[in-house]
Amino acid sequence: MRPSDPAAPAFVRLAAHPLRWKLLTELAASDYRVRELVERVSQPQNLVSYHLRLLRGGGLVTARRSNFDARDSYYHLDLQQCAHALTNAGTALHPALGFAPTPPLPSSARLERRPTVLFTCTGNSARSPIAEALLRHRTDGHVEVTSAGSHPKPCLHSDAVQVLREQHGIDISGQRPRHLDTLVGHRFDYVISLCDKVREVCPDFGDRPRLVHWSIPDPAAATAPGPVGHPAFVRTAADIDTRIRYLLPLLTLTPQEVQP
Repeated sequence: MRPSDPAAPAFVRLAAHPLRWKLLTELAASDYRVRELVERVSQPQNLVSYHLRLLRGGGLVTARRSNFDARDSYYHLDLQQCAHALTNAGTALHPALGFAPTPPLPSSARLERRPTVLFTCTGNSARSPIAEALLRHRTDGHVEVTSAGSHPKPCLHSDAVQVLREQHGIDISGQRPRHLDTLVGHRFDYVISLCDKVREVCPDFGDRPRLVHWSIPDPAAATAPGPVGHPAFVRTAADIDTRIRYLLPLLTLTPQEVQP
């Protein structure tokens, strides 16, 4: 290679490795613990951990301690960061390729029936009702969505209600937490857990729904109740909204089109 030849963009160098690409594709579907990734990619734990460190160093993957078992960590693929990295790689190849990809909205023309999505967390007072409200808002009724908790609180967290109203113009003040047991027997295409504890106790809904985990900290545990638009709840809603935007294109895919 001549000294003046440009190096491949960082994303290309990171993603080109077969094992790292496999880890990226697994994490694109759900957050996972190391031992789960080891099983899914059929590689030794030390090798998987090494490549996860490289992906974290490249800013594509993040990790956080599990709220269920602090000895575990959940790994998460930052799809927004991947979108920017892909755009930068495209620009390096040709300026005309430097346009940030935007996840498309579900097309009702492709839907034989409305997809069904269940969001779960422990108390069903903050994370899961925020996700339910944001998905319903973004799909304008084209998706049937609900939420529930393993140990529902008596009412929604006031900061969750206020952040949705102030930041997104959504009013969920009349909603009440519900128990997961009330939904047993219902059919769902996606069951998405938003806290590490509920993932371990979520009931089996049959019909093989697609199980997805989003390891998101409880904003109510981050700090004491505060003013309207509490920063922890603002960050949580923004994180959930980003994840939902990247979920939207999958909701119109057939089971055969979705990666296992």
